[in-house]
Parts: sequence; structure tokens; C-alpha cells
Amino acid sequence: MRKLFFLYVFISTTTVCFAQQLVTKANYEQAAKYSPNRLKKMVFSTSVDPHWLKKSNRFWYMYETTNGKKWYIVDPLKNEKKALFDNDKLAAAITLIVKDPFDAQHLPIDSLKFVRDENWIQFQIKSSIDEVTNDTTKKKNHEAANTTTKKKVFYFEYNINTNELVELKDFKRPVRKPAWANISPDSAYVLFGRDNNLYWMDKQNYEKALQNEDDSTIVEHALTKDGIENFSYYNSSNLSGMGESNVDKEKNKKKRKAVWAYWSPNSRYFSLTRVDNRNVQDLWVINSIAQPRPTLETYKYWMPGEKQAPVDHLYLFDMQKQEGKELPVAEFKDQDISIWAAPGKKNNRDDDTRPNIWLGTNQAFYFTRTSRDLKRVDICKAWVGPDTIQTLIQERFNTYVEVKRLGLVNEGKELIEWSERDGWGHFYLYDGNGKFKNQITSGPYHCEDILGIDSDKRILYFTANAREKNENPYYLHAYSVHLDGTGLTLLDAGNYDHAIEINDDNRYFVDNYSRVNTVPASALYNTDGKLLMNLETADLSALMATGYKFPETFTVKADDGITDLYGVLYKPFDFDSTKKYPVIEYVYPGPQTEAVNTSFSTNMNRTDRLAQLGFIVVTVGNRGGNPSRSKWYHTYGYGNLRDYGLADKKTAAEQLCNKYSYMDINRVGIHGHSGGGFMSAAAMLVYPDFFKVAVSSSGNHDNSIYNRWWSEKHHGVKEIIKGGDTSFVYSIDKNPDIASHLKGHLMLSTGDIDNNVHPANTIRLANALIKANKRFDLVVLPGQRHGYGDMTEYFWWRMADYFSKYLMGDTTERSVNITEMDNDIPMNK
Repeated sequence: MRKLFFLYVFISTTTVCFAQQLVTKANYEQAAKYSPNRLKKMVFSTSVDPHWLKKSNRFWYMYETTNGKKWYIVDPLKNEKKALFDNDKLAAAITLIVKDPFDAQHLPIDSLKFVRDENWIQFQIKSSIDEVTNDTTKKKNHEAANTTTKKKVFYFEYNINTNELVELKDFKRPVRKPAWANISPDSAYVLFGRDNNLYWMDKQNYEKALQNEDDSTIVEHALTKDGIENFSYYNSSNLSGMGESNVDKEKNKKKRKAVWAYWSPNSRYFSLTRVDNRNVQDLWVINSIAQPRPTLETYKYWMPGEKQAPVDHLYLFDMQKQEGKELPVAEFKDQDISIWAAPGKKNNRDDDTRPNIWLGTNQAFYFTRTSRDLKRVDICKAWVGPDTIQTLIQERFNTYVEVKRLGLVNEGKELIEWSERDGWGHFYLYDGNGKFKNQITSGPYHCEDILGIDSDKRILYFTANAREKNENPYYLHAYSVHLDGTGLTLLDAGNYDHAIEINDDNRYFVDNYSRVNTVPASALYNTDGKLLMNLETADLSALMATGYKFPETFTVKADDGITDLYGVLYKPFDFDSTKKYPVIEYVYPGPQTEAVNTSFSTNMNRTDRLAQLGFIVVTVGNRGGNPSRSKWYHTYGYGNLRDYGLADKKTAAEQLCNKYSYMDINRVGIHGHSGGGFMSAAAMLVYPDFFKVAVSSSGNHDNSIYNRWWSEKHHGVKEIIKGGDTSFVYSIDKNPDIASHLKGHLMLSTGDIDNNVHPANTIRLANALIKANKRFDLVVLPGQRHGYGDMTEYFWWRMADYFSKYLMGDTTERSVNITEMDNDIPMNK
């Protein structure tokens, strides 16, 4: 009798399992609710962005909710937060002057900043009044001035203590700094490029240029004369896909160009790297929809394994002597030279100009010298007086070496270096000449960035993850530690992912924190770790009113059965556990990041929104992915850049489908963009019986023609020294090599002027699929680069169609019109 009972239970359970209804109808109406255009009307501020003041530790910020924008001033010393002004009263006062109606919820304040004694704020309001202006740049060669109209702007100052509002009737707002101007810290010199050479002008002539760039009375001074095309003193627009067509290049060739140079604090010196790209080969894209004729864009692009490499040169210029010289830094063949910038001051973010200052003093600056195989990095110091190059620290590893900016203690008397030499990212202390003193942090966790250094108290403030127990190891926290390695202190406890901004005095910091399944919030702390006040909690009321539900987090094992992988599960908001849903993995392989959210995000297109069609969407890490774990985890895919993450994606889906009966293991799809596009197509070819459908967008399917820095760094390039000559060998598996493995449905897409992942990557895979007699789909987005710009929404609905038809089995015959897009666009033309 007991045997019969167990048999009955088994049969009944099996019958229920088989009876689970398959989801085969896509919910387009639900997905349409969460378009980016609609989301921006439901979710507003999710973090506090502090503007620290110069004369105190106070800061101001703006925060927007469904009730509109409000502006606040916070005084940490007084533990006080208050409104900068009464919105109702200020709106009424502005309305009286501007004669346009404003109210508290619709107050279009722009360009707010503190002025004078920091009891006054300055801002502007755009009115509805049309104002006629003359474009003086057209006066060259006796051309008539170009008459245009624009909306009149009113300028105001407001006293936050007395509530006095003053209209600045004759105010002339400083002209926005042009992109070509590199201004010295004392504003005496304005550096720029022209005709491949360096030029400068003084402050008086710069003021003329701000009014009319073509003013013939502007005096310019040449610093160099030997610059030539592709061996310029600035980054010309035909390098690395800067986005200038040959037509534009010819039109703009005489215009001033931006120079990426770094100044000494006293403005006497500046340094720059000059790159010889003459031997680097050209690459091209054609903009077929350019008017009136298609245009060609030619740019230099260094592909992995190529012999023709750029050559970096380091220069130092003395503005007092009006001369420059090359510094002797040659060490490795095809080496990379990078100058470090000083960390920017937080309290100058509202300034009209923010100079590029080198990391160092008036007498010296710091830079890195990296071998082409990235296994050797020298941290160096260049002295401006005796022209001495001092090698301070040498990093060597069997895979690539990662570096982060040095921290200077007492202007470089001591150095704080970040290194992964013991398998984890940690900080190390050296004296000013590079002599090792002690390791500051240690243990199985990952240090990320220096927040600040208190040289007097000898305390380092930094961010790190994976130290706190029973938390997702990717959650970032703020810490302090003494430079001798003692006194490690957690400053912002809480099981959340934290984003921290500390002030220049290293006394206070703003902490924005959330998880994917919590409402974002913000708080103010002092650097002893004391919570001073809660600042804001995001307003998600409008989003929640649509039926939004937070996703779920999970942990699974990697394909080795040992390594923990962390992921997020996105369900339809009308989820029914008695139904069986098809599964889509949204992927990015890394190694520089993983496509797994740790905090709340409104970027929902590929996750929450895709799920609303009727899918379970899965994002999960993979070995070889995120760098914020051990060096072993990060470099797992070194030498196997095609296949390294695929087994983990497959086994993660299998574990989840085994655990949750509502996930259909027989209907698993995959989608990704860029590296994720490469990975999603590879998954279809390496595991053709498991992954049934893929949408692969802008994938680097042939990494032998993708850019050198990513391919050679993460896959590896072999340096061969023979007979005194150094050469490099590169070999990698590619998606086109296994195109014949395709069994399921594959949609490829690319922008036709993608100058990052060149369209040839997609075309080569398409060619291999055609030669293998495979059916597949190809979507080319005209005039689009690596991101799809104004065609992003169109692509999303094409992806929705593809997964709905081939993964879900929705055979609905849809209109040629994407009505969901049409309904979101006002028909006013």
C-alpha cells in the first residue's frame, strides 16, 4: 500500500510539472511602459551630487522628485541641511522680472554656483523672449554678419541669508571655454595646436578669441615647427576613430586643436606625450547617409599583432625659455608612456576653467612606462632641472600588470602604490626614491581607489570591496587605515553598494548607496565613520505605481564547482510561478567589467524591460570577468579570449533552471553588446545545442582586427627576442572559425560607421555563416557608431521581435509599423 502511495505522489508531481503552461505570447504593452523616454518621467534623482565650496566644508546639491527640483545647502560642521531658497517665493520673484510664469515645481534654474562671500548664489533663467544676435565669426573676409535669434537669458544673484534677489542687467556671462584651449593654472598661457604644432597665446589674446576666433589681431606664438601629420604634438582627429570625415578634416585643418598636456602647479612647465603614428595602418568607415554625398572617414587603428606600432615620445616644455625637449625614456620596444594627472580638486567643479595639472611638484612629475605585452611596468619620476629620469618602482607579472595613480604623501616625500603583486589589489608605501617601506593593506579583498591622503595624521582613505562578510563581494565601501598598516576602519557600514565622494579636506564624505533590490539613499559621514545625517531617499513612487518590482539576487557555482558567481534575476512584473518562461542571459565577458548590476539602475532596456515581454532575464558573472576580485579570477581567460566565460554562463543557467521550475531549460537565449555581442554569438557556436537564440550587437567577433589594447592585453601577446631584435606574435580563436556550428537563430547587428568595433567584425562572421550555408539575420543601422544613438529604441524592438518569435514561439503577425514606438512620439509634424 505504501509503495502504491509513493508511486501516486510521483506520478501526480510529474503530471503537475508537465502541465506547467509555456509562456508563448509576448507582452508588448507591458514592455512599452518602460521605454527610456517614459522612465525619465518616472524616476528622477537617485543620488546626491555634492558641490563642495571653497571657503568652508559646506556643499550644495539639487535633488529632483515627482514634486520637482529642490536645492539644498549642507553644513557638516553644524550638522545642518536647509533649502537654499523657498521655491514658491523665488518663482514669484523671478516671474515678476522675466514676465514668464514660473512656479515652485517648474523652476528652470541653470548654471547655479556660489559667488563672492559664499552667501550669494548666481544662476540664470531662459525666457520665452526672442533676441536677435549677430554671429561675429562671419565677419572674416568682409562677409555679412549672420543674424540669428535665440531665447533671452536673465541672470540673477540671490542672497541665501537675506533672500534678496538681484537681476544682473548688464551681466556678460563668461564664454564657455572652447575645446581647443588648455589653460595654465595661473591663466597666463593658453596652449593649443595648429598645423600639427604647438602654439600659445596670452590671456589678453585669449579674451579676443572667445569673442571671435577668427579675429585677425590675435597674436599667437609658435612653440614647435617640426610637427607633421601623424607625428603631431596633439591627438589629431584621424587617430583611433575620433569621428571626423575626410570632408570635415579638410574643412577643419586650419582650426585650433586641443593639446593634451599637463602643467606644473606654478605654470612654468608642461609635459606631453607625442605619438608617432606614421607607420600605423589606416582604417576606414563610410557614412552612406551623409549629405549631399557619402563621406569617407580615415583613421589610424593599431590591430593586435601588427608590427607597425605607434612610438611614444615624452616631452617637457619650459614656458619661461619658450622651448621644449624630448626626455630619454626608451626602455621597451613599442612601449606606452602615460603621464599621471593630479587628482582634481572637488571644490573647483563649478569654476569656468579647471587646468590639467601633472601629478608632482614644480620640480618633477610622475609617469608610467609599460612594455607592449603589459607584463612590465615602470613607475618613473621626471625631474625638470637636471633632466633626470628616475625609475622608482618596477612591477613584473606573468600576465598583464594593472596600475592606478600614485598617491603622494607630503608632495612626494613618500609614495603610495596600488599593486596586485600578492594576487589582490592592495596599497604599498615607499619613500620618495622608491625604497619599499611597508604594505599598507593586505588580505583576501580588493582595494580600488584612493579617496584622500591626510599627510599630517598619516591616514589613507580608500575604497575597497570583498572585505565585509556575508555581503556581495562587489559591494564597494569606504575605509581608512594608517600608513603603517594599522587601524583599518570601515567608514560606511551597511549591506549595500556604496559610491563615495570625499571633500578636499578629507573630513567629510557623501555616501550614495543601494542594491538592485532597494531604494537608493544618500547620507553624510565624517571620516571617523560617524553618520552625521541622512540626506535623501530616491522617489520611486511613480515607478512603483506601474507595477514595478525589484529583481532578485542569487549565487551559483562556476563550471569548476568551486568559484562563486553572483548574479541578478529579472522577472516579468506579472510573474506567475505556475507558468514556464523562456530564459535570456544578458552577458558581457569582461575582463574590464561584468554586466551585473550591484546597485539600483534606471538603465533597464536589457534587463527589467526585456523581462516584461515574458522572459526571465539572467545576468551573472564569469571567471575572467570583473577586475574587482582576485587577480586569479580576473585573468582566468588570459590566453583564451573567445571561450573563457562561456562554460560559466551555461552552467549558471542550468543551475537556475534546475532550481526554479518556472525557467525553461529548453528555451535559453543570449544577448550582449560589444564584448557581449562577441560572447553571445560565440555561445551559439560553442554550445549550439544549449543556446537556442542570440541577438548579438556590435560584437568584436574577430579579435585579430579589434584594437590592440584590449585584445593583446586580455588575451596576451608573445614577445620574442632573437638576434637583438624584438618581435611580437599574436594568435587568437575567432567566431568566424566555428561559424559552421550554428544550429539556432542568430541575429547580428552593427552600426555602419562604428569606429570602435569596426563593422568588419560583423561582416566577417556573416561571410563565414553564408559560406557555411547558414540562415541568420543581419541588421545594419545607418549612420550609427558603437552605441546606436537615436536608433537604440528601434534596435530594441527588433530584438524584442526576434526573441519573441524564435525563443518564446510567439507567431503573431506584427505590423510593419512598430506601433509601440509610434505611440511614444507626438505626431506634430
